[in-house]
Amino acid sequence: MLPAPFDTLGPDDWTRRTLDKGQFVFRQGDRPNAMFFLETGTLQLVRHTMGGDTVLVHHAIAGQTFAEASLFSNEYHCDAVVQDSAIIAVLDKAAILKTMARDAAFSYALTAHLAAQVQAYRQRIELLAIRSASERVYASVTAGLLKGNIKSLSSEIGLTHEATYRALADLVAAGRLTKTGRGSYSLP
Repeated sequence: MLPAPFDTLGPDDWTRRTLDKGQFVFRQGDRPNAMFFLETGTLQLVRHTMGGDTVLVHHAIAGQTFAEASLFSNEYHCDAVVQDSAIIAVLDKAAILKTMARDAAFSYALTAHLAAQVQAYRQRIELLAIRSASERVYASVTAGLLKGNIKSLSSEIGLTHEATYRALADLVAAGRLTKTGRGSYSLP
């Protein structure tokens, strides 16, 4: 099931693809014909610089859209490579742009969706600036980012899962967090 506002697209406006680890959704420089919704799995958006370096642009997890900028670009600016097997919804670029032009409610909802992503990216940048693993994990848990499993949280906040587990144990021992179940924590 597609999230709003994409759930209002017609059945001919999107397709579903299943991809294996290592497969590319698109390559840097390809002509964009879609943006995407990641239903299951994970993938990375990776940019190749003029100097030959590889830069991780985004680590996408299930429930996120990606390649939104492709709606207004003549080429994809990075590679999208699957990290785990994934199911993606391929949302037709032309259909989205046409729907935006004729449906103000769709345009408004899409703009709200993109604004929420910008806020989440800014929050992630703030979290990544916290040097202490314990403080980064604490800030993440108090911000409500521990929604799935601890490995997903670790990836999202730029720590190994081992460092995240240690930080959680330290925070519980210090009385700053309470363990409420397997992989579940709350403020005391």
